[in-house]
Amino acid sequence: MGCSGCTSARGCSTVSGSLPGGCKNNGSCGTGGCNKLSVFDWLSNMELPSGQAPFDIVEVRFKNSRKEFYRNTTNDQINVGDVLAVEAGSGHDIGVVSLSGELVRLQMKKRNVKENSEEVKKIYRKAKPSDIDKWQEAQKLEQATMYSARTMAVKLNLQMKISDVEYQGDRTKAIFYYTAEDRVDFRELIKVLANEFKVRVEMKQIGARQEAGRLGSIGSCGRELCCSTWLTDFRSVSTSAARYQQLSLNPLKLAGQCGKLKCCLNYELDSYMDALRDIPDVNHVKLETQKGRAFHQKTDIFRHIMFFSYTDEPDTFIGLSVARVKEIMAMNAEGTKPEDLTLKVVPLKLVEKKHDYENVVGQDSLTRFDRSKKKKKKKRNGPPNANKQEAAPNATPDKPNPNPNQIRPAQNKPNSNRPAHNKPNQAKPNADGSKPNANANPNPNRNRPNRNRPRPNNSGQPKPPQETKE
Repeated sequence: MGCSGCTSARGCSTVSGSLPGGCKNNGSCGTGGCNKLSVFDWLSNMELPSGQAPFDIVEVRFKNSRKEFYRNTTNDQINVGDVLAVEAGSGHDIGVVSLSGELVRLQMKKRNVKENSEEVKKIYRKAKPSDIDKWQEAQKLEQATMYSARTMAVKLNLQMKISDVEYQGDRTKAIFYYTAEDRVDFRELIKVLANEFKVRVEMKQIGARQEAGRLGSIGSCGRELCCSTWLTDFRSVSTSAARYQQLSLNPLKLAGQCGKLKCCLNYELDSYMDALRDIPDVNHVKLETQKGRAFHQKTDIFRHIMFFSYTDEPDTFIGLSVARVKEIMAMNAEGTKPEDLTLKVVPLKLVEKKHDYENVVGQDSLTRFDRSKKKKKKKRNGPPNANKQEAAPNATPDKPNPNPNQIRPAQNKPNSNRPAHNKPNQAKPNADGSKPNANANPNPNRNRPNRNRPRPNNSGQPKPPQETKE
């Protein structure tokens, strides 16, 4: 349905141009109204070829699901939702355009109505405000007229049920819809109704499904009834449709609002019938095995699995494929019996399949970035004094250096790599009291070629000599 909540008698169409109350699509729904059996015009956005005239027949909808075709003889532009005054048996009727354009041609073919048929009547004009007011007054009388007609039928002891009343647009005729199991003589009732309401009376018998479609309701599925929204072809439904679908034959669950079997039982029946072609009929056949006789319990149609049980173990269900069931039936026909229903299968050894692709995720550790990086020792090309080693700051005379092999930068001593002071050096006298030679080196150890000889550290262990660059 196009939109919901519209309570206007004319659907989503209005004469004054204002939006109808309750319509949530602002009067522009694609189905032409919030009515039963609404049709979506999927050809509305397509333009006709140049030189082709639009189709001159439109579909007009009346109360509930009654629709008829009318020809546009006035050559006026008629759109979906327009209120028209159309030809009737006597006088004129008021209806709403439910479909126009090329889609009407397809609907006529569907209902086997020819374009030149006498069923196609003509359109008088677009309804005037006075026609619409008279039509709305007639609609208000329909409910009270139905209750009065039911009372009169009970007084006349007629076995019939009047379910709906529809007035003609000009209030000169009324159609009474009724249901009855047997033939009813309602000639006396017609006289009473004509004298009471001063209108021409027409009695029309309908079935239980049509009655439910006209009244409308909510089904057990939680949606509106199919017969009141889109279904127009009422086919007979039998209990065999429920048997093929393996449904429980419970009339309370299979019956609809009309009291008949639900129409939706025929929707999936063709799919079940196609699936049952490959499944053997074993309802009256029992499988013979060496372990015992087995009978059929149920069938999963779409999975092609049949369940059997031994006569000694009726509570144990054994699922068999259709191919296995046919195999056992063929063996029984030859006079042989299998050892068991199930087919013994030799277990296969599982061989681990090696992947022929590289495991990108597993080849590296997820914690590879959490490892601490080791600092590389850099070789320094500085002066010879830079490679000297000293004791760690934490070393004490009583406590040796915790890491004796650790190399620390040497400190600048007074006599290493410093410029000469202006103060002259004072040579110390020799042991015998003579003056030292001025040209002699006061510190002979400073000019030795190998200055990186091993020296004992605070721990008393000699250090290996270090390489020197020439």
